[in-house]
Amino acid sequence: MLQHVLDAAERSTLAPIVLVVGHEADEVLGSVRLGRAAVVRNELYATGQSSSLRAGLRATGDVDAVVVLLGDQPRVTAALLDALVERQRASSAAAVVSVWKGRRTPPTLLHRDLWPALERLTGDVGAREVLAARDDVALVEVDERLGSLDDVDLPEDLARLSAS
Repeated sequence: MLQHVLDAAERSTLAPIVLVVGHEADEVLGSVRLGRAAVVRNELYATGQSSSLRAGLRATGDVDAVVVLLGDQPRVTAALLDALVERQRASSAAAVVSVWKGRRTPPTLLHRDLWPALERLTGDVGAREVLAARDDVALVEVDERLGSLDDVDLPEDLARLSAS
């Protein structure tokens, strides 16, 4: 699954690509081709996803925005990643959120203006809490052309996606 997400990022216009790894990092890294992705090890992974978000933001260098992807969305596409970037350029929104089946879900583009608030997050939370208080969030409706954003949390999820 992670390889597919890395491949989609590689085929997109995103640069740089940063892979944040935590639990079982060596096993994860041994199972994927990194391509042009740089690796950041999040030693604080046990404190929750906010630590991974912070680690990734800090590793991106001098960029205006990042697109946050999850490793458990095996049908994400380069076309969707590029659509998020194009929507932000057209709207100047602070964030661009994917909408899949009526639900906001990653991948999400986060402009640098949001980073101070994201740096203050703690625990097992992502950007959702920061974005909920803002009115400058643009949306990209995901359809078949842009992929599918079903995620895989359980073996049953993987079986369901493999069958479809």
